[in-house]
Amino acid sequence: MSDFEPRKRAVVFGYHNVGVRCLKVLLAGGVDVALVVTHEDSASENIWFESVISLCEAEGIPYITPADAKSPELLAQVQALQPNLMFSFYYRHMLPAELLAVAPAFNMHGSLLPEYRGRAPVNWAVLHGASVTGATLHEMTVKPDAGAIVSQMDVPILPDDTAHEVFGKVQVAAEQALWRILPSLLAGSAPRLRNDLSKGGYFSGRKPEDGRIDWLMPAQEVYNLHRAVAPPYPGAFTDIDGVRYVIQRARLNGNFGNVVSLSLPPGLTVVDNCIFGVCGDGRMLTISALTADGEPITAEQLQTRLAARV
Repeated sequence: MSDFEPRKRAVVFGYHNVGVRCLKVLLAGGVDVALVVTHEDSASENIWFESVISLCEAEGIPYITPADAKSPELLAQVQALQPNLMFSFYYRHMLPAELLAVAPAFNMHGSLLPEYRGRAPVNWAVLHGASVTGATLHEMTVKPDAGAIVSQMDVPILPDDTAHEVFGKVQVAAEQALWRILPSLLAGSAPRLRNDLSKGGYFSGRKPEDGRIDWLMPAQEVYNLHRAVAPPYPGAFTDIDGVRYVIQRARLNGNFGNVVSLSLPPGLTVVDNCIFGVCGDGRMLTISALTADGEPITAEQLQTRLAARV
């Protein structure tokens, strides 16, 4: 773009770290961000991520936090700005057809589409033991995560990565995917690749209750659940005598020697002053940090509680 060409105007729907980083990419790329539509932080949520509102205030960008993305007032406000482009970066509401008709719209999704369409894609990828994921910029349609793919960037999921660690990688992948395609987007020459919905799958959002551990499952599956919901997410948990025990940190080890030979029943146990989670296949998680109703509990304290149940 030459110095004499008008800057492209965009309306951005954004939240979370990806919203912050991708908004910064647009600003660095010379985009005129006329309005940001974001969310107020919820008092009931663990806010561990960066603030789009703080960035807007620092950069002098107008922003609003409507409760409903389908409101006529929001539609009129966006239409009045006559944007050339619209972007959605981890905005939590679906945009209606009337809003998508205002200008070409692109969404950043936290997976390699068509895999893991829908909500919480990073958490689902870790839960399913995936070894790779990434970020995808795609055209927005009324059907979620179904539009043509514009840009993708992949990242590895290492065997002991938690979803939080993977999300950090996906955040960088999103920034890179947008940065490298932005000149083409602004020029109107970005590619459109088929998003084959016959592959991959669609996943719904996750609730804290989904972190409940079934100790009869194989250890790898229990470990994947822990990794998928480890802090700052609510955590994998088990209830004993009305007390909720949440795994904060754990590792899956393959050979426990004489510990395995004890043929311990599935569930939490203490051996040699170490906390283990015994799983249905006889393998165990080594639990290095555990809470009981929100408070840290030691191996000695847990052993005393478990002994009192006998």
